[in-house]
Amino acid sequence: MLLILHRGEVLFRQGEMGDLYRLKNGLMKVVRVQPNGSSLLFNLLVPGELFPHHSLLSPQPYFATAIAVTNSEVEPVSIQSWYTSLEKDPLKYREVALALQHTLRIVQQRMNFVTAPSHERISLLREWLAQYFRDQPVEELLTQEEIGQLVGMSRETVNRQLKKYSE
Repeated sequence: MLLILHRGEVLFRQGEMGDLYRLKNGLMKVVRVQPNGSSLLFNLLVPGELFPHHSLLSPQPYFATAIAVTNSEVEPVSIQSWYTSLEKDPLKYREVALALQHTLRIVQQRMNFVTAPSHERISLLREWLAQYFRDQPVEELLTQEEIGQLVGMSRETVNRQLKKYSE
C-alpha cells in the first residue's frame, strides 16, 4: 500500500517511533528541530531510498521530521516484519549494507556542495537535483534558507547567487 503525500505534508515527526519507508516517487526533506526551536535541513531523500537510515538494523525514535518537498509516493515497511526478516534471512543484511552504501555515496556527492568555491555551489546542487527533477529548479523546491543549509552559505549569499543566475 502506497502512501500519497502532497507537498508540505509530514510523514513522521522527530522523536516518534514507527515504521521504515521506501520512497517510490518524489522528494522528501529531513528536518531536525534544534533545542532553540530552529530547524536544520540536513538531508534530502530521493526515489529508491529506504529510510530512516539509522533504524535499518535496530528500532530508534525518528531522528528528525520527514516532509514531502514534492508530491510523493511512499511505501511503508513494517518494522516488525523488517526486523523479523533480518533475523530469518542473513542475506537481508546485504540489502541494508547496499542501502547504507548508496546513502553514503549520495552524502559524498553532496559534500561537494559545501567544499566547492561558493560561486559553484548552487550550480552543483542544481545538477544533482536535475538527476531526479529535471523540470523543477532548486529555488522552486527549497527555500533560500534550506538551499543555504545544504550548500553551506547564508540565505543572503544564496539570494545574491540566485539573482546572478537569473541575469
